[in-house]
Amino acid sequence: MKPQTFELVRYTDISGVSGTGVVAEGCVFTDGSVALRWHGANPSTAVWPDLDSILAVHGHCGATVVRWLDVSEMEPVPGTDLLPGELTHILATGRRTHHPPAAASA
Repeated sequence: MKPQTFELVRYTDISGVSGTGVVAEGCVFTDGSVALRWHGANPSTAVWPDLDSILAVHGHCGATVVRWLDVSEMEPVPGTDLLPGELTHILATGRRTHHPPAAASA
């Protein structure tokens, strides 16, 4: 197994600081720790104990989600070999990842 890369995608900028779209990029290491690099006018890098900790602070109740970049190389779950890589990862970890913004109702 090797580190897995991802982007943080923000649909709503609740704090008014980071903006929307891809606001950070990161890497989950094999021991579960995470390095996160923020984009923007004042970029910074932080190391976190795990991805859940990042989402607890920066997820803003679903306004920011994880989009995995290397899903084709993730470990498959037995019996799910016909499923797309990201769905396989969700089943393996229980983590929900990239969600498109909800469509406005007419």
